[in-house]
Amino acid sequence: MPAISLRLPDDVEANLKAEAQLEGKSPSEIARLAITEYLAHREKVRFMAEMVAAGRALAADPQAWTESREIAEDLADEGLDIIIAAERASGVDPNEKWWK
Repeated sequence: MPAISLRLPDDVEANLKAEAQLEGKSPSEIARLAITEYLAHREKVRFMAEMVAAGRALAADPQAWTESREIAEDLADEGLDIIIAAERASGVDPNEKWWK
């Protein structure tokens, strides 16, 4: 595992050491966890921004509106259980995430 070096203000270092002691972990473990959580959060924020942008683009497209109404009507007519069964029959796992 590669090592990195960073400078922290004195108060942040003191808080890090205190938290590490309370948790019974090393300051490095706490820093790794914080960085990991930050990166996961940023990935989610970017993903949601992409979803919002895609939604806005679709909302501005009349053809997309028509298609979405057709999909909604199909869902209402067929029911979600039938769609899930058809996905399973075609080899698609409806519980598998299709996004990152």
